[in-house]
Amino acid sequence: MLELHNLDVHYGKQAVLHAVSLRAAAGEVVALIGPNAAGKSTTLRTAIGLKQPSAGGVRLGGHDLMRLPVRQRLQRGLVLVPEGRQVFPRLSVRDNLLMGAYHRRDREHFAADLADVFSLFPRLQERAAQKAGSMSGGEQQMLAIGRGLMSRPAAMLLDEPTLGLAPIVVDELGRALRVLAGRGMAIVLAEQNATMALGCADRAYVLESGRIALEGAAAELADTPRVREMYLGH
Repeated sequence: MLELHNLDVHYGKQAVLHAVSLRAAAGEVVALIGPNAAGKSTTLRTAIGLKQPSAGGVRLGGHDLMRLPVRQRLQRGLVLVPEGRQVFPRLSVRDNLLMGAYHRRDREHFAADLADVFSLFPRLQERAAQKAGSMSGGEQQMLAIGRGLMSRPAAMLLDEPTLGLAPIVVDELGRALRVLAGRGMAIVLAEQNATMALGCADRAYVLESGRIALEGAAAELADTPRVREMYLGH
């Protein structure tokens, strides 16, 4: 299980997160929804170690990650798929995927892991030799997720993965996340697209002004008047 406990985060003197706590169990998709600038990205960046909190803790599988740098958190099984995909545009799809395994020493397993990524996203196999920068936004997002999978994570953090993508691609990504959860991965999905996030998540948290305003089963939250009006548009 991934656990964030009472995280306080500041940028200078400005408080951005206030006692934020959330958890994601193995095999569970957890949505983190909220308006722009609510603190969703900061929550994920703090979990992976790119931002240090002024208070609180991060644990994965019962192990305290707070004193570990990003590389060691990755080695412990936590990976971030960042907003904007951030693929290496001049490298091939295959080489981008292999970059996700740069910290691993078990090279004998790379081929099997590549095959697993290709089974999840067949279009990546079709474009394995193609430069990543020449692919569509949806294909690059699949590549970013596949690159994260090459680290063999126990928990995956995804920051706005559907931003700017066509509905058919959004649906495909949602199905892929459910497949990964079915394999036992813990997934935290930070999204402004609340319809997609609540549709594929088991549980959800609503983050507003750096505070958890609501939490509960995703289907139940989607049925509350507040969430329907503010995030689902009806």
